[in-house]
Amino acid sequence: MPKYVLNPQTLLYEKREPPKSLKYIRLAVASVTALGFVFLYFWLYTSVFRLDLPRTAVLKSRVAKWEARMEVLGRRLDLYEATLSGIEQRDDDVYRSIYGLGEIPDEVKNAGLGGLNRYAELDQLGGNESLSRTVHRIDNLTKRAYIQSKSLDEVAVLARQEGDMLSCVPSVPPLLPDSRKVMLSSGFGYRTDPVYGGGEMHGGQDFATDRGVPVYSTGDGVVTEINSNFNGYGNEIIIDHGYGYKTRYAHLNSMSVVEGMKVKRGEQIGTVGSTGKVTGPHLHYEVIYRGERVNPMNFMDFNMPLDEYRSMVETRREESPNGKRSSTTELLRRRNRGNG
Repeated sequence: MPKYVLNPQTLLYEKREPPKSLKYIRLAVASVTALGFVFLYFWLYTSVFRLDLPRTAVLKSRVAKWEARMEVLGRRLDLYEATLSGIEQRDDDVYRSIYGLGEIPDEVKNAGLGGLNRYAELDQLGGNESLSRTVHRIDNLTKRAYIQSKSLDEVAVLARQEGDMLSCVPSVPPLLPDSRKVMLSSGFGYRTDPVYGGGEMHGGQDFATDRGVPVYSTGDGVVTEINSNFNGYGNEIIIDHGYGYKTRYAHLNSMSVVEGMKVKRGEQIGTVGSTGKVTGPHLHYEVIYRGERVNPMNFMDFNMPLDEYRSMVETRREESPNGKRSSTTELLRRRNRGNG
């Protein structure tokens, strides 16, 4: 804005323009002052009041939501990994074992996916480690699931080729799986001897229940041994199911089969007792595969529906003429038929 100044010689007001440099100085001062206020605002907002800038608050909110989603995904992956591990173990211990197939080596299950670096883009982004770890876990689960599906395909092919093999494998509990009346007591593995003390290998599964509870064959087979001992297993039955499998039923109170008799899964072979070296009535049950005792619980589901088990037993009872003649006559007849 021009400035008017009185000229003493002419006594007139003359317009005098301010120097141009003054404009730039004023502009510079105003700019510096404005920047100072801006910086002071940000300093008070962020350092004194500890508040986030709007953009930062939005980004933090988005990060928190994604971290919550990653946490949920991580828990689901934990569940999927546990489920897949259970399937893999059952496949190795039961399905592949049934058909004489070797276990899938761990180096095959856990091998890398190979090829180029599949995670180069993630590495370049330098993102959160949890994202990279989650991608690795998903890829690993995908590979393991693929390997497991191929293994089950192999087992399915052999199952179709083996015909009636599945009916012979001991794959059900040896007595009605009613947890209200039957308790799983001593399991497979090392334990303290309940009678003499000291450590021993317990090669089967004990089912504690009342004396006289029916005991059933866990698979089709032929009775190869019937023994009665004062000590040890007491009254015991051994059934040969073929395909490398045998089962032992010990400490029985009564035995309703004879050597050489053919039996089917779900057919009653005796009752629970307390004969031999015992501390109370129970059934000692063993699964023997190729001469080695293995964990019977790997071959059964003790939580199977009771109606399904009862239906199997009733079907076997209807198929057998045992109820239509005396037990002695029936045993002799079936033993002769088995020998024939």
